[in-house]
Amino acid sequence: MTVSQTPPPHTPPKVKAPALAVLFAVVFINLVGFGLVVPLLPFFAQSLQAEAWQITLMFSAYSLGQFFAEPFWGRLSDRIGRKPVLLATLIANALGYLMLAFVPNIWLAIAVRLFTGLGAGNISTVQGYVADVTPPEQRAGRMGLIGAAFGLGFIVGPGLGGLLTQPQLGHIGYQLPIFLAAGLAALAAVGVVVFLRESRAKADPAAPRPAFLSGLHDARANPVVSRVLVVTLIYMAGFSAMESVFGLWSESRYQWGAREVGLSFMIVGVISTLNQGFLAGRLARRFGESRVLATGMLLFGLSLVLQVTAPAPWFPATRFSLGALTIPVVQGWIIPIVMAVGACGMSLAMPNISAMISRASPPDRQGTMLGLNMASSSVARIFGPLFAGALFSGFGHDWPFLIGALLTVPAAIMAINAGRAIRRGQVAAAEAAKSLS
Repeated sequence: MTVSQTPPPHTPPKVKAPALAVLFAVVFINLVGFGLVVPLLPFFAQSLQAEAWQITLMFSAYSLGQFFAEPFWGRLSDRIGRKPVLLATLIANALGYLMLAFVPNIWLAIAVRLFTGLGAGNISTVQGYVADVTPPEQRAGRMGLIGAAFGLGFIVGPGLGGLLTQPQLGHIGYQLPIFLAAGLAALAAVGVVVFLRESRAKADPAAPRPAFLSGLHDARANPVVSRVLVVTLIYMAGFSAMESVFGLWSESRYQWGAREVGLSFMIVGVISTLNQGFLAGRLARRFGESRVLATGMLLFGLSLVLQVTAPAPWFPATRFSLGALTIPVVQGWIIPIVMAVGACGMSLAMPNISAMISRASPPDRQGTMLGLNMASSSVARIFGPLFAGALFSGFGHDWPFLIGALLTVPAAIMAINAGRAIRRGQVAAAEAAKSLS
């Protein structure tokens, strides 16, 4: 008689520095490409004779694709593993960048951004990989390290994009950074194939698959996840509104171009890297994830208010002399400093949001819940730029920033409520364990 043997259960790889370093490098390379393109998108669109509302529509189209893709990729990574999903999304990014470089008009550019958004589903998968190999009490710190890779990507990417952009050449002057972004996405895909180990076993094909909306039902039933999803929705609506019109706003107020915008985002990357790499985990362990998240929301809102209330004549173009060295400083030089305050707040948000969701979710649903979180972010990124374009054109250039600042207040309140839900759950679990002992 033949006895069927059940294969041994899959054991996720242990937390080793080389494995995390490989994942860190893959995220970094991918985000360099992303950072190369985003700051110059408004000016690239202007080279296609785009209006302000069409420029913000490019941002919304990307997020529309991401909205449908993120839950799908998150669920798929729970079922077939993280590695193949990472590979597929990186290849899609490389193809999307190549197509964007050759679009002849703004409408095709919007369509290409929609396609690229459909392939941009690797954020929740990366977070799921980290959650697979990290104990719950260390997840905020590990998520912070991955966030630091994002920050480093935004240091190198926007600065490099600004240096490579040649606006005097017209439309072709924006293609070189886009080509480089495509090459870096392809390089990241090679890194996944060669270096990254799978962190999850493939699910049984015969096993029942949850319906698409089952993840949403589970999230609504979870008092922590449901509140954190609302935080993401509110906060990202304000952030995406600011992001989509920042290039247009700085151009109209300070006569900035792609280079100045890129360097400003580079400063944001520096601050985000330092905070997420060295402070996010420590602050979360000392003060609690929810309190740190709420503080981050309010810091970001404060920076938006300071940004639009800074009087332009107070910060003219000047030169700093350091002995034989003279450094020219552009008009509006206070803006990168104010953005650094906002970067402090933003850098506290992502790792604590991800850590709170993963802590409140069972292991086989973490990818799904994190994917829903990214979908919530995508909903905000769909409508945030659309409203920003309408506010920018119809009411004034400062209104997208002011509305974004206002939205951070309810986001902070919801973060505190999520923390209270976590503490109530811990007390209930302790009482249940005590009654059974």
